[in-house]
Amino acid sequence: MNDLAAPSGLAALANPSKFLALAARLLPWLSAATVILLVSGLYAAFFIAPPDYQQGETVRVMFIHVPSAWLSLAIYTMMAIAALGTLVWRHPLADVTIKAAAPLGAVFALICLVTGSLWGRPMWGTWWVWDARLTSMFVLFLMYAGIIALAQAIEEPTRAGKAVAILVLVGFVNIPIVKFSVDWWNTLHQGASVFRAGGPTLDPSILWPLLLMALALSCLFAVMQLLAMKAEIARRRARTLAILAASRPASRATIGR
Repeated sequence: MNDLAAPSGLAALANPSKFLALAARLLPWLSAATVILLVSGLYAAFFIAPPDYQQGETVRVMFIHVPSAWLSLAIYTMMAIAALGTLVWRHPLADVTIKAAAPLGAVFALICLVTGSLWGRPMWGTWWVWDARLTSMFVLFLMYAGIIALAQAIEEPTRAGKAVAILVLVGFVNIPIVKFSVDWWNTLHQGASVFRAGGPTLDPSILWPLLLMALALSCLFAVMQLLAMKAEIARRRARTLAILAASRPASRATIGR
């Protein structure tokens, strides 16, 4: 038995047909949950959560900015795990996962940067500063862009998957830098206020809408990820069929001789 075999739960989904069947069952439920959570989260964020005593109404940017930041880090971490699946376990869907997730991670990272600028302008008096948190998040966005470009530059899926997996793992060193930059350096960003040893420091009237929006955007990502993976599997199947179709005339010609 291969000591590097993928865990049984992942191996069960190695067959693309089984994965597609599972995705077909999950998508309707995830889509419904996404709509309900998004409507509830946005209502809570903009109509129930009170304005901050210092920041006023501008604090509502947080309900988009912070979950987008969390997701951009979580998506890259998922891609790093999938990269191990490509290089170590040779899981057939690992590189599909990375290729589908990279554009979505890039979008969430961009949303984080844009909303951060919109939030920072009235608070800091400037749209952008090159502090550790902002710079490392911008590097994360560039990593996403580089992964997308590399995946598009290599046409053959197996070679592309291995090259992209290596780049993902190299870039993962930036994830702890983004996370702990406010602890390691003096930045304009405040320290962790939700996931911290002493418990959240946010008032419940702010915390619960924030967590609700994080859950809503996570479900949205899950829906888009499954749809993107289905599209990528279909594209690869079409490519394989086209290659087989192109090779048949040559085979027949050889037999005719």
